[in-house]
Amino acid sequence: MVQASSHTEGGQGVARPVSLLVAAVGVVYGDIGTSPLYTLKEVFSGGYGVPVNHDGVLGILSLILWSLLWVVSLKYVTFILRADNQGEGGIMALTALARRAAAPYPKLRMLMVGCGLIGASLFYGDSMITPAVSVLSAVEGMGLAFDGIDHWVVPIAVVVLVGLFLVQKHGTAKIGILFGPVMVAWFLVLAALGLHGIAQSPEVLKAFNPAWALRFFVVHPGIGVAVLGAVVLALTGAEALYADMGHFGRKPIARAWFILVLPALVLNYFGQGALLLQNPEAARNPFYLLAPAWALLPLIALATLATVIASQAVISGAFSLTRQAIQLGYIPRMHIQHTSSDEQGQIYIGAVNWALMVAVVLLVIGFESSGALAAAYGVAVTGTMLMTTLLVATVMLLLWKWPPLLAVPILMGFLLVDGLFFAANLPKVIQGGAFPVLAGAVLFLLMTTWKRGKQILVERIDEAALPLPVFISSIRVQPPHRVEGTAVFLTARADAVPHALLHNMLHNQVLHNQVVLLTVVSEDRPRVPEQERFEVEAYGDGFFRVLLHFGFMDEPDVPQALKLCHLEDLDFSPMRTTYFLSRETVIASRLEGMARWRGALFAFLLKNANGNLRFFNLPLNRVIELGTQVEI
Repeated sequence: MVQASSHTEGGQGVARPVSLLVAAVGVVYGDIGTSPLYTLKEVFSGGYGVPVNHDGVLGILSLILWSLLWVVSLKYVTFILRADNQGEGGIMALTALARRAAAPYPKLRMLMVGCGLIGASLFYGDSMITPAVSVLSAVEGMGLAFDGIDHWVVPIAVVVLVGLFLVQKHGTAKIGILFGPVMVAWFLVLAALGLHGIAQSPEVLKAFNPAWALRFFVVHPGIGVAVLGAVVLALTGAEALYADMGHFGRKPIARAWFILVLPALVLNYFGQGALLLQNPEAARNPFYLLAPAWALLPLIALATLATVIASQAVISGAFSLTRQAIQLGYIPRMHIQHTSSDEQGQIYIGAVNWALMVAVVLLVIGFESSGALAAAYGVAVTGTMLMTTLLVATVMLLLWKWPPLLAVPILMGFLLVDGLFFAANLPKVIQGGAFPVLAGAVLFLLMTTWKRGKQILVERIDEAALPLPVFISSIRVQPPHRVEGTAVFLTARADAVPHALLHNMLHNQVLHNQVVLLTVVSEDRPRVPEQERFEVEAYGDGFFRVLLHFGFMDEPDVPQALKLCHLEDLDFSPMRTTYFLSRETVIASRLEGMARWRGALFAFLLKNANGNLRFFNLPLNRVIELGTQVEI
């Protein structure tokens, strides 16, 4: 019996890492895994002037290989994945970490927040282009299988993408089970195709020597840096490794990369290179032309499925990033719908979903081909990569306190490579790359306007705020009529009387026996343990101050959290508790603090933001809202 038990536990111990590895392959590597569809096609057919000859092919393959090793293997897998915020990753989690590291230096702290917001804004731009270019590149293979079908590529791609966005509200738990096995099959096919091509021309293996990459820059100085704008397509999705760390952990993501994903990608790129050495005309679509004729249709179907999975991962990433930004106070509150009773991370945000769908469809219709979209791709990706490096530099030097002699050379190497890739992609701004940049700029403006507007709003309210001790003293001198029950007043300030309380006293001239002034505090960490969730302070005369702490990955359920306040003097039973909210109507004025047009923009955002009632999961029949007007 002992042996059987031991064997079972050992089997489970092996099965768990394998299942996590497969799941990580399905969710994390969809984007970078589909890059072979269009990378070499863009390099040799994208107007960069790269010759499809022996030296050109080996030079480009060497650039792709060493870019994957330096940026993904070394930078992200080895270093960036260590910068976890209590297990969570992604640009906003890293921003919170950098903000904490730079706390003693206000100007640096502000700079790091700015870098994080720029990176997050560009990530949204990336989220728009990735589904468009991936699905288009997959569907374009049909033009090789069927003559005269090219004009159907865009409509088919639009139908596939619209269908993908329509199913988001139903959740991805069921189809998500297929993600891992399908992507494992995809990477095995990539490897098999690559081996088939390499066997025809083993000479491509010379590209493992980095001298070929250096030689390419020497022989082609005019296009050496510019072509990095196409080489970077092989790195798209690297940010997803970090963003999805909270779902799987560092080890499964790293193991999946080194065991399966990296070898499959390298083999496939080298296989395509071998094909180009034999047939330079194949540069028009080296990925599909690498496959035997009998395998073309199954490969198109598998590629389309893989690109849908890659798009799904980016869309889910946009949902997660939005929730983090809302909790950290950079985006107006939106309705967040949970699509799984088991997985907290599986969420759906309608406003983000439909905005992305419209943007993606417009991109497909406007650019019409993956080549045109690829020419616009890269600005957002490299911008986010650059911001990530700047943020992690602050964390390494100030939070981890790495010795500068060790950290600075590594960071300078990362910044040099990121800077080269970013510079190579800047010319794309005038070739269509302005779309993700403009989208990112608009989102950056919205996020900074919302954050600054909320700060000014609190300041304006504070100007007329009544200190809590003064109010309690006046209550003792002239006691109002008290009624049974508990009144919970939500307020951003911990030491002032909420406007809703003053209005309630003024209009109803009553006060509940128990009055709770509740402030919800958003922390820089992902989750707050239950034992650290609340702080309670009693002021006497039935007044209590309660602070509820939530992390940026927590669900801010106020009634559920208040149940943890086990105090004899407090009764939060549902039928005895009433929640009072203050709804501010902002009027843009010429007061100092914000330009009038930004004040009007903030007023619009505040008017359309999801209210505290739904965001904090308050019971509909136990909420009273009292309004006030504020000039900013």
